[in-house]
Amino acid sequence: MLTQAAEQIPLFIPVGPELIVILAVLILLFGANRIPKLARAVGQSLSEFQRGREESKQSSESADVTADDFKFNND
Repeated sequence: MLTQAAEQIPLFIPVGPELIVILAVLILLFGANRIPKLARAVGQSLSEFQRGREESKQSSESADVTADDFKFNND
């Protein structure tokens, strides 16, 4: 049976040896010099995505349009 502390830890977060293995594979694949550049690019991409998501959310809230808002001319 798991303890209460162990039940609260998400299973998808690498901890301990798993993290070391992942970091070693990243260093082997990309090299130590490119990892900071890749991390920076990922961070910028995530912040741009979040900014776009917030702008989209704000614009959809301000432009709640229903079919009743449109008037059709049948001339």
